[in-house]
Amino acid sequence: MTHTKADLIVGLQWGDEGKGKIVDMLAQNYDFVVRYQGGHNAGHTIVLNGNKIALHLIPSGVLNPKAINIIGNGVVVSVPDLIKEMKQFDNLQGRLFISERAHLILPYHSMIDKAKESARGKNAIGTTGRGIGPCYADKIARSGFVVGELRDTAKLAQKISEYIKENEKLLEALNINPSDFTNLKADLEEYKAKLEPFIANTTQIVWDAIANNKRVLLEGAQGTLLDIDHGTYPFVTSSNTISAGACTGVGLSPKSIGNVIGIAKAYATRVGNGVFPSEEHGEIGEKLRIAGAEFGTTTGRARRCGWFDAVAMRFACKLNGADSIALMKLDVLDGFDKIKVCVAYEIDGKRVEEMPSFIEDVTPIYEELDGWDKVVGIREYDKLPENAKKYITRLEELTATAIGMISTSPDRNDTIIR
Repeated sequence: MTHTKADLIVGLQWGDEGKGKIVDMLAQNYDFVVRYQGGHNAGHTIVLNGNKIALHLIPSGVLNPKAINIIGNGVVVSVPDLIKEMKQFDNLQGRLFISERAHLILPYHSMIDKAKESARGKNAIGTTGRGIGPCYADKIARSGFVVGELRDTAKLAQKISEYIKENEKLLEALNINPSDFTNLKADLEEYKAKLEPFIANTTQIVWDAIANNKRVLLEGAQGTLLDIDHGTYPFVTSSNTISAGACTGVGLSPKSIGNVIGIAKAYATRVGNGVFPSEEHGEIGEKLRIAGAEFGTTTGRARRCGWFDAVAMRFACKLNGADSIALMKLDVLDGFDKIKVCVAYEIDGKRVEEMPSFIEDVTPIYEELDGWDKVVGIREYDKLPENAKKYITRLEELTATAIGMISTSPDRNDTIIR
């Protein structure tokens, strides 16, 4: 059997769905793992033999010594953070490539991010303050700088100096001192020394891999409901997180996308501000947060928690063309007497079962199912409690998508394959 298409992993909720575990597990069977969007605002936590490994920019396939890992052109790269992350691993030469077209997050980007977020006050979006949005804004405004330009640091330093001079008034208005960037050339030299061996035309690498029937896995960051075009705007991220974003973020045609696996938790979480119809503010939300260790990999912020939203999930599955769902953290629901699922919204007294463009004023309509005692660590579907099986079957009905994998603990091996 030949493999002439790239398979894809995509988050179906507001991010933090557990993509890292699934990519890590699947990556053992792939030759290439490619990250296609986002920056170090994303975080994937992988637990292997009890050890936690946090990844922010490097693809989750790095734990497969045979896999080649690629940071695609759709990613925005904070070089100091990438270098720090690379230090966790030995012998990345030939196993990690960074697109020469990926945009650079520079120090002023994070300063602008924090200043603007602070100025928004109660209307703050809830960004991580890592400079992701300002970097993507410069990219769209055609005033950004890309990784490949590190090959000529003198020229790049001159261009950045000109940018800072052109934006001097804006920086000063945000209480950012332009003189803070006087040592930038020395920083760029260090970046070049550390990264130049890894910089490449990654689009061509992926094309060649597919042409040679190599197995390619595409890995997204964040989740569908944070997509810049299709998410709960303006409380979204700055890139296209959906499966279609992989085409532009890597340099592939839609015909090159193969199997699409959507990742979803057995409940729902969200970090930062923005609408969250099925959120639980009281005891249940706290119970989910503690049981699921719902604190951000990147920021440590407590995640907001609530019940599974099947309306949003149907939308996400259709939007991404999901062939199947990997259902994560089923074990977190252990011990609940009753488990709710949001099956519809009420808007102006009417029942709505399709995702509207704006959900600020919706009221969730719930269906209640019986809970179960314990699924943690179970690795065979037949050994799951009957009520857990009923819950899975109901989610499949509501999302019109098969659930092909079920995670019953953070450990890679505690995963049911159906």
